[in-house]
Amino acid sequence: MSRRAPQIGIGRTAVVQPPGDAPAVILLSPKITDRSDELDEQYEGCLSFFDVRGLVPRPLKITVETTALTGETVTTVYERGLARLIHHKIDHLDGMLYTARMRTGIEPIPVEKYRQTGHRWVYDDA
Repeated sequence: MSRRAPQIGIGRTAVVQPPGDAPAVILLSPKITDRSDELDEQYEGCLSFFDVRGLVPRPLKITVETTALTGETVTTVYERGLARLIHHKIDHLDGMLYTARMRTGIEPIPVEKYRQTGHRWVYDDA
């Protein structure tokens, strides 16, 4: 699959993700090189499907190879919620939406129903 930045016509991709109060995560041409076998299934939302939320299984840990601003290759391990968020963003770069990762037979739910559940991403501290 070609990973390109079609808006500017070059074969590079980028993610800039501010994860709350922490410094922004900047990923240039990121590639997931490893993922844990242990999966976690939680609801995700996306601007592509603004009015629904989907239950998506994702690895609890991913290893991402990216290019630093200085040109060196950097490898970083992301876990739990940040792994989920980064995986979601890299999927977009690869042309994949979260609905493609949902288990067969599971459908997205209306955002109103999701809000009534009160569920946020929760991870054990262990």
